[in-house]
Amino acid sequence: MNTNIIIGGIAVLLIIAILYFVEESRPGEYDDFAQCLTDANATMYGAYWCSHCQEQKELFGKSFKYLNSVECSLPNNAGQTQECTDAGIRGYPTWKFGDGSEHLGPATFEILSAKTGCVFVE
Repeated sequence: MNTNIIIGGIAVLLIIAILYFVEESRPGEYDDFAQCLTDANATMYGAYWCSHCQEQKELFGKSFKYLNSVECSLPNNAGQTQECTDAGIRGYPTWKFGDGSEHLGPATFEILSAKTGCVFVE
């Protein structure tokens, strides 16, 4: 009887692992748009503790991994990294674009599209 319970438990865990792998291997909804932003030299500067940065990440979902993004906060919120200081980052998130312009605060896909020429299709 205990053997059946163990085998059943292993089977359930295996099914969960397979479902997780299948979901994670699917492309993100905005992969192409995010990659275009990266190719256009758009970069998001943010901080792990910043709620607006989290909202920006959630907007992109799984596709966020294709963006140029820079973490500006030192561990334990102990200041800003030198890279972000050198880039003149004053607030989070800050988007910097290939033409030298920037956008302070969360950016909609429409704003990002207008600044980079990347086409966003809903």
